[in-house]
Amino acid sequence: MKTTLRFEELAMFGLGIFAFNQLDFAWWWFLVLILTPDIGMLGYLVNSKIGALSYNLFHHKGMAILVYFLGLYLANDVLQLVGIILFSHSAFDRVFGYGLKYQSSFNDTHLGLLKNDSNHPLK
Repeated sequence: MKTTLRFEELAMFGLGIFAFNQLDFAWWWFLVLILTPDIGMLGYLVNSKIGALSYNLFHHKGMAILVYFLGLYLANDVLQLVGIILFSHSAFDRVFGYGLKYQSSFNDTHLGLLKNDSNHPLK
């Protein structure tokens, strides 16, 4: 089942690339911005509760879709771009098993526990 879910997330990442291609931005923007949602990890410098909240805010696909559709409604390409980057990044993270975080720890995700504590981005 995990393999099926990873392929599904990879397909969603492909959808994000397709959606980005519909905008009038140079391709290097996608490459430069794709890791920016990880700024949400900075909350872990405060504590696990704030870390989980900030991480999940930047990695929630529903939020990404909302931002994208707000950009469509307002005819704002930058908001559409932000939504696409948030969505694509979240899908790409989930291909590697990084899910939304529980408050208990960075390694405790909705996809299960991350295997190795050395995966923690701030350690």
